Amino acid sequence: MVSAPQKREGARVLKAMRISERRVAALIGISRSGMRYRIRPKPQDHLAEQVKALSMEHPRYGQVRIWALLRRSNIVVNHKAVSRLWQKLGLQLTRRPRRKKVRTGESVPRIAEHPNHVWTYDFVFAWTMGGTALKFLTLEDEYTRESLAIEVGRTFKALHVREVLTRVIGERGVPKFIRSDNGPEFIAMEIGLWLKDQGIGTHLIDPGKPWQNSFAESFNARFRDECLNGELFHGVPEARVISRAFQNRFNEHHPHSSLGFHTPNEFATLCASGALPPNPRDLTPWATPGATRRRAGRIQPPPFGGPESALGSHPCVALSSVQAMETLP
Repeated sequence: MVSAPQKREGARVLKAMRISERRVAALIGISRSGMRYRIRPKPQDHLAEQVKALSMEHPRYGQVRIWALLRRSNIVVNHKAVSRLWQKLGLQLTRRPRRKKVRTGESVPRIAEHPNHVWTYDFVFAWTMGGTALKFLTLEDEYTRESLAIEVGRTFKALHVREVLTRVIGERGVPKFIRSDNGPEFIAMEIGLWLKDQGIGTHLIDPGKPWQNSFAESFNARFRDECLNGELFHGVPEARVISRAFQNRFNEHHPHSSLGFHTPNEFATLCASGALPPNPRDLTPWATPGATRRRAGRIQPPPFGGPESALGSHPCVALSSVQAMETLP
């Protein structure tokens, strides 16, 4: 099927051959007014460059998160307009095929109801250029999605896990529960007795059911996708610098979809100020003030303007391997 722009182009070629406009319109099957039509630039055409710039700055972000960054930069744009530009520019990310799994038992037992209610920790593995294994301990608050700690070493023992928890508890206070899998560092008697002394309840997920620790698995997947997979580590000091840069970026500048595209730090501030409704996850992220509800399970994004502009220089860009080495003492 020949499109209208293609017909207009054909008409232009025939008219250049000194064929009358009436004859050209009859041959090509287009009206004379349609043949004279000229495409006018749309008001949102300038968004293409902004969308492309954001996608280069955040290569692992999808169209929805790019739309949220535009909204946070005082740019009023519908998410469907960003979707059309996203497809036109060919910026779609390759999706990994998902295997179907039979899930049994509870999905996420003991859901967090407020900040410092449930923490979760887990390990993520990576390797240096020399083939040495690196072990990252990640700790998150399940309610605010804040990354509380990312520690890296060649090995981790229960004593090291306790030291990390002691430091974070000294900064944030004692959580009600802490969730983990059945790793030896988490089920050690030393950790269990210490947590009991601190008044912290533990919840170990059922073996072979990582979906019961979905908050940690979600953060670890993003940590690997946006940080670990794009870096080459020379050693533990460099990995420590890069992982902490990612932690700061995630907490301060990462718009989280389940938080209505607030960043974790912004959401924690709203919780502390009491500005959230009784059930904040019942508000839709798509609605503007006064709009009707369309989806449940999310909260509304900040209307316009975030703490930082999403365009131009951005302080949350992850350090490259060379930059990280230059910052090491």
